[in-house]
Amino acid sequence: MAFDKETQLWLSGNEAIALGAWEAGVRVASGYPGTPSTEIMGNLSRYEGVYTEWAPNEKVGLEVAIGASFAGARALATMKHVGLNVAADPLFTAAYTGVRGGLVILNADDPQMHSSQNEQDNRNYAFAAKLPLLEPSDPAEAKEMMGRAYQLSEQLDTPVIIRITTRIAHVKGVVTKGTRCEVPEPSMEKSPAKMVMLPGNARVRRVAVEKRMQAARELAETLPENRIEPGTGKRGFITSGVPYNYVKEAFPNAPVLKLGMVWPLPERMIRDFAATVDELVVVEELDPFIETHLKAMGIACRGKELIPNQGELNSFIVRKALAPESIGELFAPLELPMRPPNMCAGCPHRGLFYGLSKMKDVFVSGDIGCYTLGFLPPLSAMDACVCMGASITMAHGMAKALGKQGEGKIVAVLGDSTFMHSGITGLLNMVYNGTYASVIILDNRTTAMTGHQDNPASGRNILGDAAPALDLEQLCRAIGVNRVTVVNPHDVEATRKTLKEEIEAPEPSVIISRAPCVLLPEEVKRKKPVYFTNLANCTGCTLCVQMGCPAISWTPLTPEEAVARGYREKQKGFAQIAEVQCNGCGQCACVCKFDAITRKEAK
Repeated sequence: MAFDKETQLWLSGNEAIALGAWEAGVRVASGYPGTPSTEIMGNLSRYEGVYTEWAPNEKVGLEVAIGASFAGARALATMKHVGLNVAADPLFTAAYTGVRGGLVILNADDPQMHSSQNEQDNRNYAFAAKLPLLEPSDPAEAKEMMGRAYQLSEQLDTPVIIRITTRIAHVKGVVTKGTRCEVPEPSMEKSPAKMVMLPGNARVRRVAVEKRMQAARELAETLPENRIEPGTGKRGFITSGVPYNYVKEAFPNAPVLKLGMVWPLPERMIRDFAATVDELVVVEELDPFIETHLKAMGIACRGKELIPNQGELNSFIVRKALAPESIGELFAPLELPMRPPNMCAGCPHRGLFYGLSKMKDVFVSGDIGCYTLGFLPPLSAMDACVCMGASITMAHGMAKALGKQGEGKIVAVLGDSTFMHSGITGLLNMVYNGTYASVIILDNRTTAMTGHQDNPASGRNILGDAAPALDLEQLCRAIGVNRVTVVNPHDVEATRKTLKEEIEAPEPSVIISRAPCVLLPEEVKRKKPVYFTNLANCTGCTLCVQMGCPAISWTPLTPEEAVARGYREKQKGFAQIAEVQCNGCGQCACVCKFDAITRKEAK
């Protein structure tokens, strides 16, 4: 089949979802950047006729989308799986209010935890909140399902969840381009009995939710996205999402029931399919979601007794689980060397964490961001990390538990975007309830970990246009913090001195570590000095190596090699800077006591 450049595009799943949202007539979209969902909003912002924004957190993003839906507009909220935890409060109640304009929640799960602190299966949210859930298997289907989701949302008067995974978000596929559909213009229409969830109204809407889910079950039986693919053999598969591809690769001729709507399930279709095979196997990633509900229906099936409930699946795992004797080279996994993550050369966070690494009796309560890499050796300067914003509240709780024993020993570290996401209320709680813990806000002028999205403190919106920039110092003082200090983390010694003073203070304090991310476009373009190693002066003390900069390498020496190079016999090696990698931060020069690191000015 020929590739038509006019009508067909080569898109990632996230790009395809953005196109599908635009074609479906979405007018308002709000989300918080979180891998693997981030690129959806970035791509959607390029389309005309759609208002897009980065929200401070996922709860805000979903509430913005709900408001747009109440105005009659088709709306979209995007987030990764842990983001739906943050947005769960409005999610469950929006299931009661229903919608005016179609409302879709795009949720991206992360099996294998490629970029996440946990592995969770958010199909369970659809079950718990009583919401329909669709799950595509490739970018083309993801794009088409956006349109289907908005139809279902308005037909059933409900938000609809679309669940993708990392594999769908980032894989590329051929997608057929369509046109933007015509949808009604937004308008103001009051319906307080439907939209005000006081108990009296909520009890009425609770009944409506059950009627709607029954209607959704009937729709599921004939929905084109749920289909039986005939095959040969006595073993049949029920699957959905990415695992569908693995089943088709591992057992191309087997009968398959592919589910596009994963909740509610098409019970009659499932029973009819089960009756045609002798053995029914459910292949799904993470939880036994489909399997559990099939067994609740009294349908005999096998699933997690064969298929792992952790990590991503692949065709090799599926084939090995069901036909281990047939595994050949075709399905053998490729062994690759490990590539441990690291902060970039010139990262401002390194200087800050280097200072913390020298404070061995201080407990560092960390948070979610690229600075979480401060946990890794050689810095090893983070002692706890749970979820967005929890650094501050955990530090406060620890201080309250330890009392005098913890004074001058507890610090919370989080990024600027994370602070605005869910750290502000934690800081407010610290001040209100009185504690001695210190908070370090790592202000690198961007949301770096997910690809440099702007945030309320960056001074730009999602389109790059000028926007009001939050003054972090004034905000902290307004909350009631008396001690607010700004440091340049590239000045390692001054930063260490400030850390010591503020952490030992007997009251809440905030240290703002301010220096831009070295990968920001303006920083990449800026001419910067480069540092190089004067090997004649290197004593092998390893102080620069202890910073963990990828631009600095260590060469070990035997006593004989040391002497041959002109070093002392007992020198165990030397450090060297790869100038092509150096970003000119000068942190290594700050810690070198032997003038072995020299600055070369930018040309």
